[in-house]
Amino acid sequence: ERPAIVASWPTLRGVTAVLDVGANIESDAEQLVEFAIMGEAFHAAVHGAERPTIGLLNVGSEDMKGHEEVREAARILREGGFGLAYQGFVEGDDIAKGTVDVVVTDGFTGNIALKTAEGVARFISALMKEALTSSLPAKAGALLAMPALQRMRQKIDPSAINGGPLLGLNGIVVKSHGGADAKGFGNAIRIAVELARSDYLMKVSESLNRLTLVLEQPAAADAAMETPQ
Repeated sequence: ERPAIVASWPTLRGVTAVLDVGANIESDAEQLVEFAIMGEAFHAAVHGAERPTIGLLNVGSEDMKGHEEVREAARILREGGFGLAYQGFVEGDDIAKGTVDVVVTDGFTGNIALKTAEGVARFISALMKEALTSSLPAKAGALLAMPALQRMRQKIDPSAINGGPLLGLNGIVVKSHGGADAKGFGNAIRIAVELARSDYLMKVSESLNRLTLVLEQPAAADAAMETPQ
């Protein structure tokens, strides 16, 4: 029904796909389920997980937490029979932990989470630079730790994860960051190529067809009850 922008988020376990991160301000339960379907297919195609796990971003992990749309999306994912590895609700700190492979939320919340993470990353980077250049012993220590620091930098390098596909279109569109360098732009192209070579669109189509059947079942049951005997 609506497209969603997905971000590849570096985590302690690898990479987590987070969507939507800005295409939609609000999303109802059915749209959140569609995001889950698209995110699962994306993660499998680009990051190689055989059966990506899925979580709904919420203010708590308990079933009664969150607004009605999130709770209804959780019910559909649990009972819909889509074959998705739905794990339940996750919280904001679960994203960086890599608790699940795919985190689903609306674009308003997702964009705030993304921008907050980017700001925190720049803040920590600035603190580390200040600390490691504050004195001669600190500079010597930084020199010794340079290989480890470079590995950490590569893991969180924006260029390595640049490229946010706009999922849900009848084709492939990848949004690149406006400040991306050549490496980052190349990574966005790589993501587009991997999606094009995969069965992503077919998997999404099959799952969305199952979702349509699931959503039609209550309506059919209600209609049958209302039909005079």
